[in-house]
Formats: sequence, C-alpha cells, structure tokens
Amino acid sequence: MSINLNLSQVTIREKRLKSIVGYQGTIKDLGEQSQSGCLKNATRGFSQATNCNSGCAQGYLSTITDAAIVNHGPIGCAGDVAGANAGFQWGQSIRDWNQRNVRIINTNMSEKAVVFGGDQILKEGILKAYERFKPKAIFVTTSCASGIIGDDIESTIKKAEAEIGIPVVPVFCEGFRSQIWASGFDAAFHALLTRIVKPAEKKRPELVNVINFAGSGRAVITEIFGRLGLVPQFGIPYSNIEEISRWSEAAATISICGTLGSYMGNGLEQNFGVPYVTALQPHGISGFDDWLTKLGETVGKEKEVEEYLAEQKVIAAPELEEIKFKLKGKKVVVGMGPSFAHNYIRFLEDLGMEVVWGFSWHYDAKHDHGGCPSCTVELTKTDKDIPVSVSDQQNHEVINLLSKVKPDIFIGRHPGMSVWATKMGIPAIMVSDEYSAFGYQGTIEFGHRIIDALTNNSLALNLAKRIQLPYTEWWLEQDPFEFLKQKNKRKESENKKNVAVR
Repeated sequence: MSINLNLSQVTIREKRLKSIVGYQGTIKDLGEQSQSGCLKNATRGFSQATNCNSGCAQGYLSTITDAAIVNHGPIGCAGDVAGANAGFQWGQSIRDWNQRNVRIINTNMSEKAVVFGGDQILKEGILKAYERFKPKAIFVTTSCASGIIGDDIESTIKKAEAEIGIPVVPVFCEGFRSQIWASGFDAAFHALLTRIVKPAEKKRPELVNVINFAGSGRAVITEIFGRLGLVPQFGIPYSNIEEISRWSEAAATISICGTLGSYMGNGLEQNFGVPYVTALQPHGISGFDDWLTKLGETVGKEKEVEEYLAEQKVIAAPELEEIKFKLKGKKVVVGMGPSFAHNYIRFLEDLGMEVVWGFSWHYDAKHDHGGCPSCTVELTKTDKDIPVSVSDQQNHEVINLLSKVKPDIFIGRHPGMSVWATKMGIPAIMVSDEYSAFGYQGTIEFGHRIIDALTNNSLALNLAKRIQLPYTEWWLEQDPFEFLKQKNKRKESENKKNVAVR
C-alpha cells in the first residue's frame, strides 16, 4: 500500500501491513503465510497488559529538541511521560548535553470535558505550550477519550496555529485504534512527513538519513560512513525541526530497525524521491554485511564497501572463531520486537547457538515497500525450521514456555520481560541499546557479553531460590499457547479426526 500524505491519519498496521499479535508455529510457516497473503491473527481468550501506541508516538516526538507535545486526554494518559523523560535524559547524557525534561503538556480531560467536549481546553493547552516552551512546532497527540467523544482536533489546531504562527500538527494515536504499538511510530512519522519535511531545494549526494532510537552508535557510523565518503544525518530523536525539514535532501535513507524505519523510509522514497535501503538489520556479521552492501549499491559506493568489509573480516576472524567455539550448542530463547527478534535469531544462530524459540511482540506480514520483511525471508532460506510465536509481550506465555524448554540464556528487548527469566534462574540479557551487536566490533563485544552472562549466573540462581512466580503449577503444566484461538482450533480439528477414526 502506498503512503498517502493527503490523509490526516495514518493507516494502522493491521490494515496496511496485515500485522498480527497472535501466532504460534515455525519461521518457515510464518514466512510462507506472509508471502502468500494467508496470515491471520490468532486472538486470545486471556490476555495480559500490553503497551499503547500513543506512548510510542509521544515518546518519539518528545525527543525533537525544539518541539513541544500537547497530549489531549485525561491525566492518566500522560503516565508514560516518566519513561519518555528517562529515555530523553539518557540520550542527552550520551551526547554530553545539558539535561532538561521533555516538553509535554497534558490537557487533563475531566468528566466535564468528556461530556461537553474538550476543544476549548485543547486550544488552551496549545497556547500554554507555546507560551511556556517557545517551540518551533507543536504536536498534538490524541487519546482514547478525545477519540471516543469525537473532539474536532483538526479545526481546533488550525485556529491555534493561526494565532501562534508555527506548525501545530495532529498525531492520531488513540490506544484503541491499533493493537500494534508500532502504529504509534507510524503516526509520528506521518505527522512529520505531512507537515515538517519539505521538498528538497537541492540534493546532497553524500548525505544519508539514519533512522534510529537513541542513536548511541553515532561515532561508529560516522567513522564507517566517512571511509565511504558519506555523511550520516541521524534522527528523528535529538534532531531539530529545521534539520528534519531537510531530510528530503539526502541521497538515501537507512534504518537501524526495519519495524521503526519502514514508514518514514518508504514515505521519503514515495513522496520525496529519497531511496530507502531495504536490508537486514546490521546486527551480527551477515546482517551488517547486507546492510552496508545495499547502502553502497544505492549510493554508488560498492567498491568502497567491498574494501571496508574485506578488511574487517580479516581483523575480526580470530576472535569470532573463539567466541563461536565457546557458544556452540548453547540454547537460547529470543524475545523482542519483530525486526529485532528475527534478526537476532539469525545472528545468534550464526554464532553457533541453538535458538530453541523466538518470540516477537507483534509481526508485520509485509513492510511498506510491499515485500515480506527481509529478516523473516532470510530465516526461511535456512535448513533449520525454528519454532516461533507472536506474543505481544504476554508474560504468561513466555514464562510457561521458558519453564518447559529450559534455555541456557534468554535475550530480550524489554526490561519488564527480561527480568522474569532471571527470576526463573535463567541468565538474561536485555538489549536496551539498538546498537548492541552492531557491525564487526559490536558482534564481538556482544559475543563476550553472552559468555560473561553464561559464566556468572549467580544472580539468577539466587533469585530463583528466593522468589515465587505469580503463576500456579496448574498454568505451568498447560500448553503455553492454550489461550490462543489458533491453537484451540487445531486441537478441535485433531479431536474431530480422532472421533472419526474411532
């Protein structure tokens, strides 16, 4: 589906990318169903708490250095600001900036606003944000409450914009709109593409847009790109409005995460003529090689990339072989967002580990370029058919399965999930930094990190002796996916067949 910037609201992932939050099977089956267009979401008879796409939209936009956010909703909808602020503080710290808080105002919708409408308090919030922060742009993020009562967000925004003279941009990210939190990233990027990014006055053939989260790997990428005669432009976090407006000037766009970058990258390509590099993520050797090679092909730097990669292979080979020897056969379970999960499965298998299960918090059957995600396609080409599921961070499923497969280590990308493995006596690594395992040196460092976690597991073992899990023995004896309707339908089908045989 093409990205339509004439629409004020982004098309959610369930409709645009056929995204799902429930599945249990194997990577080859998942890939086959994705490519054939047959993949269906499996609903749950029981579900635990998950995240809201509003948090992704709001948290991402709040890191733009000269913008402000007006969150139009009850005060509880601003609860995730604390997490966004912690992340923003860390991002400033690694840049050696003077630290400040995110610039977010909540309209504090009350029962009165829900009954009689919240247009007036929204306008007051916009004017207050402008008075307090003097931003170059204001983003208005919606909530379930403002969406349900049908506040005229766009009309109110236009009136406020006429008064203050800066862009005031709606970001439609009500929690009920989508089960996929990453739809919030799309809503944020849609707002930027429609109102902030401008047509290029000139093209810069050396400039490459790099879409990331906190962007801790800036120094490494700047050095690598410098070898290729390229200049990275990092964002969206920690950019300013003027910088973002010029993203259309770049020769290409590339992303550290396929899930994150799909909408912005393809939106820039389809509407501003900036090619988006569709590749594996640069985690592990084969992923980094593919990522950099396809960038080189896009911007005409094939020779430079080939020379750089050949040099790195020679330097890294001895230490990589030592790491593979120590990790060979170690069993690992992976739990991350879809692009990270499937890329890390490939990366860990490349290190000689045995991935006994892979969880992804959601799964996109395709990306905005129209094809199945590269990381999934790559895994379907291997001889091994790895068991995977889509679990939307459902702790009851993950903990149940961990108790059965008993891996040597759990590698995840969410602190609220990774801690449970540790409580079960399983060493865990939480990949908070998107540049962990980036490139050759990052792969070596991450390999040693796994070895260290396996070698010293005293914390997990001691916790397991002292902590009682909140799940009963009854649940831990069940099939981990007992509540998935997909699984139940299979059981019913099998039972019918058994009855027919008798």
